[in-house]
Amino acid sequence: MLRRHAFLVGALALLLLMAAAGVWKLFLAPDEAEAQGGPPAGASGGAARPAGGAGGAGAGRAVTVRVALPQPQTFEDRLEALGQAKARRSVTITSDTTELIARVLFTSGQRVRQGQTLVELKAEEQGADVARAQAALGQAQRDLQRYVQLDRRGFAPRAEVENRRAAAAEAQATLRAVQARAQDRLIRAPFGGTIGLSDAAPGQLVNPGAAIATLDDLSSVHVDFPVPERYLGGLRAGLPVEAVSDAFPGRTLRGTISRIDTRVDPATRAVTARAEFANPGERIKPGMLLRVGVVQGARQALAVPESAVLFEGDQAFVYAVAPGGGATGGGEGGPGGPAGSRGAGGGPRLVAQRRPVETGARQTGRVEIVSGVRAGERIVADGLNRVNPNQPVRIAGAGGGGGGAPGGAGSGPSRGAVR
Repeated sequence: MLRRHAFLVGALALLLLMAAAGVWKLFLAPDEAEAQGGPPAGASGGAARPAGGAGGAGAGRAVTVRVALPQPQTFEDRLEALGQAKARRSVTITSDTTELIARVLFTSGQRVRQGQTLVELKAEEQGADVARAQAALGQAQRDLQRYVQLDRRGFAPRAEVENRRAAAAEAQATLRAVQARAQDRLIRAPFGGTIGLSDAAPGQLVNPGAAIATLDDLSSVHVDFPVPERYLGGLRAGLPVEAVSDAFPGRTLRGTISRIDTRVDPATRAVTARAEFANPGERIKPGMLLRVGVVQGARQALAVPESAVLFEGDQAFVYAVAPGGGATGGGEGGPGGPAGSRGAGGGPRLVAQRRPVETGARQTGRVEIVSGVRAGERIVADGLNRVNPNQPVRIAGAGGGGGGAPGGAGSGPSRGAVR
């Protein structure tokens, strides 16, 4: 008997729990849905709002956003490319003969003048050749003088005098030749500049073409960079150029285009332009990579902050703030009406309209808007990840019911609404 009574009590408790769940579903769930921004299911006194109505797919509780106005801004038409720095003049010091180094007359990093002797090679043999040629020249000149005097007295034939004259000239040429070979043992600077790092040392054997040192004139630098052929119409010598290097952030080099190549590369469809920059302090080194910008003109265009533009693939979008009909969801209203009708003092409801735009150049944190918005339209300036298409929004700092249009009923002047 006790077991049967326990079973009946359990069944009765289960029925009571099911009844309580039904009551909660019928009377309490609509209020919770209303609190979350949805329409009250089966509410009396009015039809339920259809899905995707005035709020659209993104309808719900209004989010607070900051807005910006598209404003005219000056944009520069810039052509940007990467280029490699080269010294004004640069050469690798080599020897044109095989010989041992006798003396090294420079140090790495030294500034040298044009014609300064940098390296002396062993030249004992060449010195002996010079002495021999000088002696032969002296003997030929003395013989010539003797025969000239004999010819004046009539004791020497004219032909012999001419032979002696030719012998003296040949001795003179031989001396110049051996002196030139001796000078080859002295390696001089072809122009003024700075010596690079070198391992040359006395006793080292050098061969023709082997590098002894590098010499660079760094008073100015050249930068060669490619220019697509479609920009050739606006490219000319003397055009201002700017360049920056990652090695010196915040420092901009300013120069001009000095030369434009005569041929377009058929593989890249680009022509090489050469820009020249002053290099005070010789901070720019040959081989450094520079970002070159060529200013081809300036123009006025509408611009918005970069944070206001959303990019998806090749398409750009902005969210325009526009009236969406109905009253604004003015925060927490009284308990007497559904969401969306609270805050009767607010103006027309504002929604974020997703709008495709065509963008142009970027400059100083702003993006050029070619088409898609008009001057004076309010654009969501940041927080795009919190906004959905057609979602109710309120403008940060706006008066009234938290999103009313400036100047609307119950709303004062908008302060701080535009950044």
